[in-house]
Amino acid sequence: MGFKDMVANDNLAVFMDILTFGELYRVEDREIPIVLDNDELKERQGGQDLAVAESSVLFYARTDDLPPRRPPGENLNINGRECMIDDWQEDMGIATVVLRQNIVA
Repeated sequence: MGFKDMVANDNLAVFMDILTFGELYRVEDREIPIVLDNDELKERQGGQDLAVAESSVLFYARTDDLPPRRPPGENLNINGRECMIDDWQEDMGIATVVLRQNIVA
């Protein structure tokens, strides 16, 4: 088994395992395991608190579980809510996705 195969196995069996780190979310009408990372999100925001009128989330997911990569500004439906993509990076089978949702009162 090569290094890439070992990483792919770890992504599925450890990192995305819902009993270890992952949580099930519905992404574009497909239930998949994701890992939320509020600490990384806050670090990317320079330690700033969010504005009252918006909510942001950063999550990791297997690229195979997600729809094809979308550019910033496009929407992604998470648990029935339309969110705007701020960033979407992919590396070794894992996508890092940052979303923003405007909250309507």
